[in-house]
Amino acid sequence: MTRSSPTATPTSAASYENLTPLAFLGRTAGTFPDREAVVYGNRRSTYAQFEDEVQKLARTLARSVQPGQVVSFVAPNIPEMLVAHYAVPLIGAILNPLNPRLAGREFSYIFEHSETQIVFVDSEVASVVADAAAGLENPPAVIELVDDQFGPSPTGHLPTYSDFLAAAPEQTADNTYTYNVADELSAITLNYTSGTTGPPKGVLYTHRGAYLSAQANAQHYQLDGDSKYLWTLPMFHCNGWTMTWGTTATASTHVCLRAVRQDAIWDAFEHENISHLCGAPIVAASIIDSERARPLDRPVRLVTAASAPPPSVIEGLEGLGITPVHVYGLTETYGPATINEPQDHWSELTSTQRARLLARQGVPMLQNAQVAIVDPTGKQLPADGESQGEVVIRGNGVMAGYHNNPEATAEAFAGGWFHTGDIGVQHPDGYIQLMDRLKDIIISGGENISSIEIEGVLHAHPAVSDAAVIGVADERWGERPVAYVVVNEEVSTDELREHCRASLAGFKVPDAFHLISELPRSSTGKIRKTELRDIAD
Repeated sequence: MTRSSPTATPTSAASYENLTPLAFLGRTAGTFPDREAVVYGNRRSTYAQFEDEVQKLARTLARSVQPGQVVSFVAPNIPEMLVAHYAVPLIGAILNPLNPRLAGREFSYIFEHSETQIVFVDSEVASVVADAAAGLENPPAVIELVDDQFGPSPTGHLPTYSDFLAAAPEQTADNTYTYNVADELSAITLNYTSGTTGPPKGVLYTHRGAYLSAQANAQHYQLDGDSKYLWTLPMFHCNGWTMTWGTTATASTHVCLRAVRQDAIWDAFEHENISHLCGAPIVAASIIDSERARPLDRPVRLVTAASAPPPSVIEGLEGLGITPVHVYGLTETYGPATINEPQDHWSELTSTQRARLLARQGVPMLQNAQVAIVDPTGKQLPADGESQGEVVIRGNGVMAGYHNNPEATAEAFAGGWFHTGDIGVQHPDGYIQLMDRLKDIIISGGENISSIEIEGVLHAHPAVSDAAVIGVADERWGERPVAYVVVNEEVSTDELREHCRASLAGFKVPDAFHLISELPRSSTGKIRKTELRDIAD
């Protein structure tokens, strides 16, 4: 007699529910309705009040937006941007958060490519966005977000967010939205890449991926109900690395900042009891360099990406009671995909030794299954800390694909992995370490030179606060490295050259060192090497 094997396929609503981060708001508002949800200057709202605004915006949107359509929000980290992360997908629509610093032609391209139905835009860039929308064949409606506390004066010629909400239908049992979805693989947001190598690509996130990434991030960052999360990372960037949902999942408090400035950050530290924040190393450096810098009254965790913090920054943060957490990821991976989990014995090392280990991009986060290094044929390379190849990732924290771009999606997913375009190595302990972007590798006389390696050496000099290395054309060698350096004390280029010679092979030492006051960076802290190349040309 043959016995059938037991199965675990869910057959009832009692044992299966589609995953969505919207459920985090339903649970937290129901469990902690009086807990402070959002702080923005003098504006403060409980989770019950926050939920009310989410439901109100959803009811109003539903009058003009259909499920599956796109709603764009162009704004800094103001409460309305946070509300949008729940209200838009609550009606089955797709949220498209955008950087206010984009140019008019970029807005036009994205609105047309995504077929945006309606755009909500902060007053500061309302005229630019309105003009960009008006020039389209099928222009979306434009609603102005007026920031009464910190923003510029309203344009006066666009309908406002308050006007829009005033038209909301009265809440009834029939138009109160529940926090569930019919398909967890449906799109929740559409996030556009920076478009540095061509037109920006629209990255589709699913409810399932957002749920798992937000939950994993909240756990890795160690948030709980007592946490106060400071919004120094733009919400438009990978949905704030999914912490727009992750902070709510733990019933923590969102503390919004319109602009990331030293005094605003220190005001929040001193008056809002901040426990967590995210940002590029330049944010960490600004915290340390503030005249108000002092040891904090409670432990703080600062999650940083883009590049690893140099030893001086790690020492400076730890002196203030701030623990740096290094993560790595891309728009296509919902933000962070790997994390540098410190081993127990690292605490016994010197700050310089720890900085060298913390510079690694780490191991897969909970939402991802595997990270590896592959050669151009897709063959996995050994984890020996030396074999360089492309970093590839697979897991639940990888995008569904590129919107209306099947060719780019197929290329990105070749061989069953997501191809990052980053060059790295994997150490015997499984930790990966980036060596460079494919496009940033400098090929000099047939030798590959890692700009990241040179930048790391420069950061180790006590006078250097920021550095970037690019390749410039050379008739003899093809390319040669050139360094752009920001210093915090007087130092000569000859001294920097000798410092590099002490740690690098001769052919890796930059031909030139340019001392500048500031490196060009994107709103998310990434160095704009294209601008440096333009200067060099």
